Amino acid sequence: MMFWIFLIGIIVGVIGGITLVYRAAVSPLHKKIGKLTTEKQSLSTIYGKITEQFAPFMKDYPYSTQNFRFIGSPIDGIQFNDNQILFVEFKTNKSKLTNTQNKIKKLVNNGKIVWFEFKMK
Repeated sequence: MMFWIFLIGIIVGVIGGITLVYRAAVSPLHKKIGKLTTEKQSLSTIYGKITEQFAPFMKDYPYSTQNFRFIGSPIDGIQFNDNQILFVEFKTNKSKLTNTQNKIKKLVNNGKIVWFEFKMK
């Protein structure tokens, strides 16, 4: 009987020790990893926004930079050419179109673009 009480005490002690170690060491590391992940995503977003500003001036950009107008949101800009107008979205690395950008792309591809002129008096 004494052996079983001793064994149960050891098991409870080990479980308690593991819990204390987890709270003291592992839990703060999880918080730090979460913070670093958030910071990395924030830096990635900032990098993307900076890149969007300069993308039309890169040598690989196939159109005239003088005819590009930066908008920023929900698309990066509009490129005006002699025979076409392009909605331009710059993407870096693994970034993807947002839901709003996908909706705009679908509207453009379906020809749902209208000229609207508002006259002020």
